[in-house]
Amino acid sequence: MFSKFGTLAAFVSAVAIGLMSLIGAPAASAQDAFNQLQLSEKHIQGFIAAQPDITQFIERNPAQEGTAPTDKQQAELDGIARKHGFKDYTEYDDVAYNISVILSGIDPDTGKYTDPIELIKKEIAEINADTQISAAEKKQMLDELNDALKNTPPVKFPGNIALVSKNREALEKALGQQ
Repeated sequence: MFSKFGTLAAFVSAVAIGLMSLIGAPAASAQDAFNQLQLSEKHIQGFIAAQPDITQFIERNPAQEGTAPTDKQQAELDGIARKHGFKDYTEYDDVAYNISVILSGIDPDTGKYTDPIELIKKEIAEINADTQISAAEKKQMLDELNDALKNTPPVKFPGNIALVSKNREALEKALGQQ
């Protein structure tokens, strides 16, 4: 499903803390930074429609690591979000996180969903069983995976899986993954 060792951990870690860093906000754990919410078709369509505007904003405003957006940037982000049916950028960001968590568990070849927590646990077991990885490399890989495991909350709303799966192709296209 994912390339051997590390790809999943990198992706899940990026999902867990990366969305806020796109605009330079300080990182926090996924469980602290985002609210899980029950997605609707309106959320999905608004998210897809917002991608060109969000991409343009990010290109015009490169993130400065560890810094929050200025008031002007935050106002622009909130305006983009409202234009696409969200209350504000925080709601958009929560929707983006919820979508990303589900997308991270969908096999690109089969379209079958597997909980990211289970994927991380499987990858941990594979690394532990691999005798060809040096002890130092194994420790680093396991540290990264265990960190990803701690920062990946279980899916609170199982209906999100069917909704994101149904819209997967359009979501991936909007995110530039096709």
